[in-house]
Amino acid sequence: EILRCLVGSEMCIRDRDICSKNCSLYVIFAPMLDTIIQAALRAGKAIMDIYTHPDLDWQVERKADNSPLTLADRKSHAVIAEALESSPYPLLSEEGAHLPYDERKHWHSLWIVDPLDGTKEFLKKNDEFTVNIALVTDGVPVMGVIYVPAKYRLFWGEKGQGAFTAEVDPETLHIGQAESLPLKEAQLNRPYRVVASRSHLSPETETFINDLRRHHADLELVSAGSSLKLCLVAEGKADVYPRMAPTMEWDTAAGHAIALAAGHEVLNAETDLPLTYNKEDLHNPWFVVK
Repeated sequence: EILRCLVGSEMCIRDRDICSKNCSLYVIFAPMLDTIIQAALRAGKAIMDIYTHPDLDWQVERKADNSPLTLADRKSHAVIAEALESSPYPLLSEEGAHLPYDERKHWHSLWIVDPLDGTKEFLKKNDEFTVNIALVTDGVPVMGVIYVPAKYRLFWGEKGQGAFTAEVDPETLHIGQAESLPLKEAQLNRPYRVVASRSHLSPETETFINDLRRHHADLELVSAGSSLKLCLVAEGKADVYPRMAPTMEWDTAAGHAIALAAGHEVLNAETDLPLTYNKEDLHNPWFVVK
């Protein structure tokens, strides 16, 4: 196990009782989780180096599905791909090569990555974009990291180990005091809250929300971009996130892992079964996080 001190000391592989800082402000990371956290932080820095310099050429292009692709997407992908190159698992990234299912179907475990989730939010400069990294085993997300670089906020979760969030120091990228998810105070004295996409509120999602209003007169709608929607449910700041609109596996895998570790579910809206990953068709069905 790796101890990462939460008062700013360097990473150490030492017994907690002889930590040089002589304190209990540490978090224990499994080595592989630490690897993807550090990859997400470095990818976030690469994104912010571009985001904070609007005078740079962001090299905005349009992909085949008409979604935007920027220099920040490509830089983030390069950082993450390099970090995971020595891992035992293959990489499925939105901005990488998508190998045929005949090859992928033999992958017992794999990384599913969105180097810049919320490119539209990035271009709008509203700060609601994330770096998403997930480890999927037998179709189930078992480890996930989401970093919100413009807000210096980190989320992570691992099957059987719980889910957490922490602030990140903008200068050093040191991780602050970890808080367990769901947050204790998040559900106190608040209305029933539904989180929805800021960019993709479909008629079907609106119908779902209107049905909920019959049971929750105090229902409040909260909008958020990218995978922040899953994080709001994992934090306990929202009760449900319905998504009746197109998404891809890399949009949800990391958030799904964090939600699961926090005690929530991500279910197919039609079958009520958990979403699965590394399918032949990488599109997600409509789903509900609760």
